[in-house]
Order: sequence, then C-alpha cells, then structure tokens
Amino acid sequence: MTIFETLAGWAGSAGGYILPFLFVLVIVIFIHEFGHYIVGRWCGIRVQAFALGFGPELFGFTDSHGTRWKVCAVPLGGYVKFFGDSGAASTPDGSALRVMSPEERAVSFHFQPVWKRAAVVAAGPIANFILAIAVFSAMNLTYGRQVLAPRIEQVVESSAAAKAGLQSNDMVLAIEGRPVDSFADMQRIISTSPGVPLRITLERAGKEITVTATPELKVINTPFGKQRLGMLGLQGSRDPADLKQQTLGVGASLKGAVEETWFIVERTGAYVGGLFAGTESTDQLSGPIRIAQISGQVATNGIVALLNLAAILSVSIGLINLVPVPLLDGGHLLFYAFEAIRGRPLSERTQEYGFRVGLALVVMLMLFTTFNDVVHLVSL
Repeated sequence: MTIFETLAGWAGSAGGYILPFLFVLVIVIFIHEFGHYIVGRWCGIRVQAFALGFGPELFGFTDSHGTRWKVCAVPLGGYVKFFGDSGAASTPDGSALRVMSPEERAVSFHFQPVWKRAAVVAAGPIANFILAIAVFSAMNLTYGRQVLAPRIEQVVESSAAAKAGLQSNDMVLAIEGRPVDSFADMQRIISTSPGVPLRITLERAGKEITVTATPELKVINTPFGKQRLGMLGLQGSRDPADLKQQTLGVGASLKGAVEETWFIVERTGAYVGGLFAGTESTDQLSGPIRIAQISGQVATNGIVALLNLAAILSVSIGLINLVPVPLLDGGHLLFYAFEAIRGRPLSERTQEYGFRVGLALVVMLMLFTTFNDVVHLVSL
C-alpha cells in the first residue's frame, strides 16, 4: 500500500476521528488558556482576546470587559492576547508600549511586576495539571478502582524473574523500599526500570526475603508507537480472591489522582532524558494526526475513556509548555528569571531573536512529529 492510499483510507474514516480529537483538544486548550486568562484578570490586566485556534476568526463575541472570545480556523492551539501584546505569542508591542498613558500602563501586561507576569504565564501549565487531577479524582470517586494483589501466579522460564529466583505464589511487598500495594504498582516500577537492578522484597511461605532482579528491555508496538519497557517475565494472580474492588473517598481519590499525574510527569521526564541519553527513540513523539487517530480509537470505549485521554494529554501539554524555549510558557518564565536576577528585562532585540529561535524550534518539532505520524500510518 502506498502512502497516498494509506492517507486516503485514513481520510475516508476521518469523521470518526475528528470529533473526538476536537473534543479532547478543545478541553485541554481551553483549560490552559483559561489559566492564563483568569490569573491575568485577577492581576488587573486587560484581556483583549481569548482564542481557541489560530488564523481567521470563525465566530465569537465580545464580553462586557471588552474581551473578544473567538473560535478560529486552525484548531491546533489557542492564545490569550493581553493589552500591550503584539500578537498571539505575547511578545511586547514596543511602539505601542512607548506611547501608553499611565492609565494604560496600569492594565498592560508588560508593565506589570515580574512576579505578576510570571504568575500569569505559569497559570496555563498549572491549569493543565489541575485538570488532570480533577478528572482522575472524579473517576476514582465515581468508579473506585480494581486492585489485583501483587501475587505472582507464574514465572516465565529463562526470564529475568526466573534468573533472580522469583517463584510462583510469591507476594511482592516492596521494590527498592517502595511499598507495592497492587500488581499494577509493581508493573509500573518494573516497566520504567529497564536494565536497572531492583531489590524486591517478597513474602514466601510466611517468611520475608529479598532478591535482586534486573528488568529486560523489550520493545512493544502500541497505538502511541514503539515503547521500550522493562519486563521481568511475571504473570499476575488469576485467583478471584486476589482481585478486589475498592471504593474511594474524597481524600483517597484526590491522593490517587495526584499520584497518577505525578507518574505521567515522571514517565515523560524519563523519556525526554532517555532521548538525550540515546536510550529512547523519537518514534514515540506524536503529532496531531496520531493524536486524532488515538482519540477516535479511545472514543469507541465511551466518554469516560476519552476524558481519561484528555487528562493524560493535559499533563503532556502542561509539561511541553514548561520547556524553557522562547515562544513557549517556559521560555517566557526563563526571560522573567533573567529579569529578576538582572533587575531589568532583556533588551527588545534579545527577546526578538529568542522568539525567532523558539518559533523555528517549535515549527521543526511540529514538522517532525507530523512526519512520524505519517510513517506510523503507513506502517499499519
């Protein structure tokens, strides 16, 4: 099958992908931009526009505060334009700033104290993390969770687990001193530790023992691309007595949601670190085409699964925006850090060059991830 036939086939079924994709994207982008917007308002800054998407406006309205709320033609992002911004990237409009009256400066973003500007910028990623925690908490509170005891049903012959001396009916108590409450907890630690010797505390025949096992690196094909995971070669218990449905209260639901969000942060951080170390592959980097495809697949499992995907993507968007690259929120925060240390902002020329470099990096990343998406589609 040629690339054109593949793309044509995908386009033919795109109707099942577009709506779920837009649903997920609108939620994540709206929450991110609303974080910027609401903190900006709290800081007394005038907001000129709140946009979902880029390019020509499709429709919108102007509220009583003079903010234009609009939906634009290219639904791959969004922005909040504050008074004094020259465009969607919150770069300062130097000529306009120089002629502002004292009253206008008081409500202009770029004349605010550095801590206020930093708070407004950081509010977007923080809102993404709050969204994820809220979604995970609601799911925990509504559905509880199924917990499979970390009991080993079977050890694969000649596997890393077998070489380490793990046996059937062993109950895993802790890994590297970290308590293990479920088989899923054990899988998470092992899968994120390929090639790392792990001290595993077991209960065997009523006695507590410790063994050391090193997960083997395995490459697995998933909808997100090839993933490199650590595996020991264990099978979980199939005894119904080891599977329990837990009802969670508000506190436990929130705690579990924070832990889930932090796990995504840790896993993403480990992946990025692996990219620089050469132990991870770039084929896991996804662009809009693959996210749309995954959204359509997840949507077949219902709205709850789609909200779960939105929460996961929300964490990813929050993290990406904190990368210290000019044009992203992290780049703005980096500039503000320099300003706080120097006692004055960087020159307009320096900031302009920084934003140009940032734009180039972001465009290259988008092109690369789109290329990855196309390669993934062709390989299906």
